[in-house]
Amino acid sequence: MHHHLYLLDMSNNSSDTKGRFIEIIRKNQGLIYKVAKMYSNSFEDEQDLYQDIVYQLWKSYPSFRHESKITTWMYRIALNTGIHFLDRSKKKAPHVAMDESFLNKPETMDASEQERHDILFARIKKLNDIEKGIIFLYLEGKNYDEIAKITGFSNTNIGTRLGRIRQKLASQTN
Repeated sequence: MHHHLYLLDMSNNSSDTKGRFIEIIRKNQGLIYKVAKMYSNSFEDEQDLYQDIVYQLWKSYPSFRHESKITTWMYRIALNTGIHFLDRSKKKAPHVAMDESFLNKPETMDASEQERHDILFARIKKLNDIEKGIIFLYLEGKNYDEIAKITGFSNTNIGTRLGRIRQKLASQTN
């Protein structure tokens, strides 16, 4: 899937800044794509959200201070944009369906692995927006420190929330 960056108005910035920004987006488009997929309920919404995230990143780029990793900053903006997008789309759509392909699914799964994956995904869909974001980051391989930096919650709070999320996922019956 090709996402186009030319919709951004970059006229007020140097070509050096533009080039660096476009390279950052290119290198990390998978991150943006997964968040857009997780917080949208249709292909059109996904494309709109992808553009919205890139726009928000561009607006915030001049204030990025390099005090955290670029991906930490990107996850924070992408998740916040996704949650706000979902809030707006909930007013339009009564049900938000997440497409399961955002999870890094191995190409080959036997039937029981596929079934476990589908059950986990169906349970994740029932979580609230914040919980979805936290479990998404956890499944992306982020540690508690990284999740805390991205979400703004404390390390202890992330541990507590992940414990509750795991309990919720384990206690659900489909």
